[in-house]
This record gives sequence, structure tokens and C-alpha cells, in this order.
Amino acid sequence: QVQLVESGGGLVQTGGSLRLSCVVSGRVFSFIPMAWYRQAPGKQRELVAVATRGGSTNYTDSVKGRFTISRDIAKNTVYLQMNSLKPEDTGVYYCNTASSSLTWGQGTQVTVFS
Repeated sequence: QVQLVESGGGLVQTGGSLRLSCVVSGRVFSFIPMAWYRQAPGKQRELVAVATRGGSTNYTDSVKGRFTISRDIAKNTVYLQMNSLKPEDTGVYYCNTASSSLTWGQGTQVTVFS
């Protein structure tokens, strides 16, 4: 069974940076687009960024120019570099496939304070 283990969240001031990591067990990682999602308090989970195996990326408008998704195929890891963080970026961040086809991991909490 494929497992997703997210890490790297924390408490950061507005304008700060964090780098999230997600280790994906299993070979599925090598073949399909991976994504980061987030769920803010009281809101539905939303798609934040997608990275294809070929290297192309897509972002939700609110994070464009601030977040960068990348993947290391050899390490079965997908990253989310988050810069210029804002309080509205607060939430639990999860990784999954771009179609959210895997069982969700525990996520990693990101809290941005002003």
C-alpha cells in the first residue's frame, strides 16, 4: 500500500519561508503527476500545486510566484517551497496524486502569523 508522509510545516511570521517534503512509498510516484493540497480551518481541501513527471508545474492563482513545487524521482519525494508566506496560507498541507487517488497522509500544519 502506498503511503504519504508529509513534513516541514511550522509556525512562521508573515513574509517567511518554509519547505515542505512528502515521501511517497511505492513505485507509483515515478509515473504520475503529484500535487500539494491544503485545508484551511473551516474550509474544504484545495489543490495548491501540481508537478508532472516531465517537470511541468501548475499553481492555484493565490500562490503563483510564491510557491514552487518540485519532485526528486530518485528519492520518491515531492517538495513545496513556500516563500513570502501570508496568514491566508495557514492550514494543513497534504500531498497526493493530482487526482487525489491515494489514501491521505497526516499532513503537516503550516501557521503564518502577522
